[in-house]
Amino acid sequence: MFLKGIKDKFKQKSGRKYIKQALEKPSYVSTREKGISSLGCIVDLDKFEKSDLFFQFLEDFSLRPNAVKIIGYKSYYDKNSPYSTPVFSDKDLGWNGEIENSYALEFLSREYDLLVNYYNENNLLLNLMSVKTKARIKVGFSEVGPDFNDLMLDTPIEDFKIFKAELKKYLGVFKEI
Repeated sequence: MFLKGIKDKFKQKSGRKYIKQALEKPSYVSTREKGISSLGCIVDLDKFEKSDLFFQFLEDFSLRPNAVKIIGYKSYYDKNSPYSTPVFSDKDLGWNGEIENSYALEFLSREYDLLVNYYNENNLLLNLMSVKTKARIKVGFSEVGPDFNDLMLDTPIEDFKIFKAELKKYLGVFKEI
């Protein structure tokens, strides 16, 4: 028990070190053209449980049915409980910033035009997912900061409708939609 706590502490330290090194490197440069054709969402399910609302982006941005991929984070989850959204948690943290979760690895294997970081607190696992995801544009909340988001919206996390309206407005200004 005691050794497990020490092991987890060192895993977190190595994860923070990985993030620091990743932020010092030049950011990912996409070869994708302008416009939104694929969208990834990293959602903090502890704070916002209605992950199915993100499928509204299909209609709003005129996307194909399989263009939106969602992954959720829960600080603790029971593997035997059914979740409608693929989930990862703190216990999926491996050494050197690796994430040991098949859903997370499948999410990270894709490239996105837009990544929505739908969380408003700095969290090691959520930040790791954001850093590791290949996306042309990353959007999130102002509380997380510019290290993980290209566009930061100052809206309440509980009000998805306002977030969606603001995102659509700014993507229109950038001529992405």
